[in-house]
Amino acid sequence: MAALSIHPSVDNGIEPAADNFEGGTLYCNCAENKVAVALASQTAHNHVCGCTKCWKPAGALFSAVSVVPRDKVRVTANESKLGVVDSSATIQRYACKACGTHMYGRIENTGHPLYGLDFVHTELSPSHGWSPPEFAAFVSSIIESGFNPARMGEVRSRLREIGLEPYDCLSPPIMDLIATHAAKQKGVQFNA
Repeated sequence: MAALSIHPSVDNGIEPAADNFEGGTLYCNCAENKVAVALASQTAHNHVCGCTKCWKPAGALFSAVSVVPRDKVRVTANESKLGVVDSSATIQRYACKACGTHMYGRIENTGHPLYGLDFVHTELSPSHGWSPPEFAAFVSSIIESGFNPARMGEVRSRLREIGLEPYDCLSPPIMDLIATHAAKQKGVQFNA
């Protein structure tokens, strides 16, 4: 049986980040008049995500998504082609209305622990050197997209083979960040 296609950016190995990488531009998949989004920073917390909200290329089980500071994201071409996919979602995903490509996702709730970080798909950039995926998130969620639950062991094995630890939430450092934010909001004092 052929290996599962997790995502084109990881199926044949994971490319390392480039030293001193300072960003690049993402482009939608339109043949012309592409939406362009400039990122003036290296990305962080890159991962493959199995949730049903994230944009995935055709044939991929997972999306590849990372974050960048909100103030480092700027639409530089064809902004009028962008629209929010689901205005009720926590992450407002801006997609090209012509080709459907998700260009960036933004959290508007200032109380959210990830407020200030925009979610991006660096595979949409011709530049090389972006931070590499570090883990797999919301792995079980691919079942909600129609993946056979009996094959989930195969998926987790393939993720580990690639070098991505599978989680059914976010990675432990991101979950710690979220829990720390929640504790601070409640006024919790941390032990030494």
